Amino acid sequence: MITTNLFNSSDAKKITLSKGIFTVVEYERDLSVEPEKAEMAYFAAMMDVRKRQLIAQLDGTGGVITQKGSMQLMLGDLEARTDISSLGNLVKKFAAGKVTGESAVKPLYTGEGILVLEPTFKYIIIEDLEDWHGNLTIEDGMFLACQDTVDLKVAARTTVSSAVLGGEGLFNTSISGEGVVALESPVPRSELIEVNLEDDVLKIDGNMAIAWSTGLKFTVERTTPTLVGSMAAGEGLVNVYRGTGKVLIAPVQNNRGISNPKSK
Repeated sequence: MITTNLFNSSDAKKITLSKGIFTVVEYERDLSVEPEKAEMAYFAAMMDVRKRQLIAQLDGTGGVITQKGSMQLMLGDLEARTDISSLGNLVKKFAAGKVTGESAVKPLYTGEGILVLEPTFKYIIIEDLEDWHGNLTIEDGMFLACQDTVDLKVAARTTVSSAVLGGEGLFNTSISGEGVVALESPVPRSELIEVNLEDDVLKIDGNMAIAWSTGLKFTVERTTPTLVGSMAAGEGLVNVYRGTGKVLIAPVQNNRGISNPKSK
């Protein structure tokens, strides 16, 4: 028998999210920081730069698939295995990992117990595929974990414009099935802009979409009928999503800040 304080709130940590088999623990303060780094750690925490951990509770009836190398603790009767059956299969998965930014091999944990993943400073968001009508495509490198009822595969761009000019990569990770999936987001869920489309159009200036319904048609188009007009408008090309589905959008592109209004 195992008992643990993993799910107990304290001066240092608290439970911020629970959905399905997953729970997110957030460390509000780093109490073990070195004295010379205390000031930086204090202000980092004030700006919500904190360690977060994903915990999965398995009851023996299902498993969890994780990003390679993310396991920190296994409590109880758990075992890990991969779906690598041959050298050719390994090469195929390695190639898929190279084009999507995800690890080539993702271990599957089964049994009865608690799986704890390594801490991350990114934000952990948990999405139920039922809210996405069973199909979701994510930005490269976002996958953290999912239930084993979820299918992961590499999806290629369907149009030349989206593949070459979209800024979202030539390939992305497509997630389908039933269950929940945990993602590492550059911003908290509360900052993400959620747009629901019903036979309509969404245009975004840049690759700020981090997740979208797989069924949406993605293209890259000019903002005006002519290229000269688009250049004159200062907008150029935009990423366009058409159809019925949902899109999650970060407020700014990765590594691109917002200019100070006084400098304009």
